[in-house]
Amino acid sequence: MKPASVGERKNYAGRTVDLCPGPAVTVGAAAGALLAEREARGAALLATLVAGACGGYDDVAGRDDPRRGFRAHLGALRDGELTSGAVKLFGISAAGLVAGAMLKRRPVDAALAGVVIAGTAHFVNLVDVRPGRAAQVALALGVPGLLRGSLAAAPMGAAAAVLPDDLAERGMLGDAGAHALGAAVGVAIVAGNGRPGLVAHAAGLVAAAVYGDRVSTLAQRPLT
Repeated sequence: MKPASVGERKNYAGRTVDLCPGPAVTVGAAAGALLAEREARGAALLATLVAGACGGYDDVAGRDDPRRGFRAHLGALRDGELTSGAVKLFGISAAGLVAGAMLKRRPVDAALAGVVIAGTAHFVNLVDVRPGRAAQVALALGVPGLLRGSLAAAPMGAAAAVLPDDLAERGMLGDAGAHALGAAVGVAIVAGNGRPGLVAHAAGLVAAAVYGDRVSTLAQRPLT
């Protein structure tokens, strides 16, 4: 069997699929953010591009690494090995905190915003275990944001654009696309919520991260 090239990956069924949708949604979501208001624009661009870049690095550097989850990568770091997963974890977390501080002035709100942005990026990646699942979840998470503004429109449009190829297993988002979509949607969630909403979202996302294996297992189940 021909091994997957750098721009390809084998999916859950062992089929070799194109990873181009990942960079495509990253660029699409970032381009759409240029139309947002000034403060939100900077936060959306930062979070989306850093999440996409860190995810893309993991797609390439970590594609043969069987380790998954925070514990595995932090354990490797404790043993002196900096994995691509750890780079992704710290990079996206830092970008989320900076983006959160750009959107919320009070320190508590900024910290909660950072958790929501990075947590949403991680959550969308957690469910990217079957064709179309990450794009569908990004679309679902973005719908409430449309009622509060247009910031969610860019990642939702990008997700909708690649969904047919993703479902047909012609391409896949990979870590780059899943994290970028999640970060962009996370920024929209933060922009549309005050402290109570941020607390609720942050709590749910932290719980999803703690029980990441269960979340991924549930995401593998058929939708119908």
